[in-house]
Amino acid sequence: MTLPSHRHIENLIGRYAELVDDGDFAGVGELFAAATFHGSGSSFTGSGAVTGMLHDQIRLYPNGTPLTRHVTTNLIVEVDEEAGTAGARSALTIFQATPELPLQPIAVGRYADEFRRLDGAWRFSSRRVSFQLAGDLSHHLRKR
Repeated sequence: MTLPSHRHIENLIGRYAELVDDGDFAGVGELFAAATFHGSGSSFTGSGAVTGMLHDQIRLYPNGTPLTRHVTTNLIVEVDEEAGTAGARSALTIFQATPELPLQPIAVGRYADEFRRLDGAWRFSSRRVSFQLAGDLSHHLRKR
């Protein structure tokens, strides 16, 4: 069964959240092999740059994960089949619980994504992350 384009794009958005929560930063990097990740005033292009940014910024715990759950909601996907491009907007809530931090939302923001079809498959071409609300990020982000 062939999925419609918007379902493939929804799956990419969901896969990103799954990979980050699993601590699979190399997997996230692969999603951005031909894309740019924009966030926190900086941009990172390609697998290595995105993988490195995540390793530099996000704390991992002994189980190899950041002990988070990224929840993506209010998803709007717009596809231009002829051009092989698409855009998506969504809301983001990050929850975290650690041995020292009870379960709570730690950040709320938005994703603005662009996609293109390459060799018949949908791929990220750009992700812009903006945060509107932040809670206790001390257990999530590495100290700088």
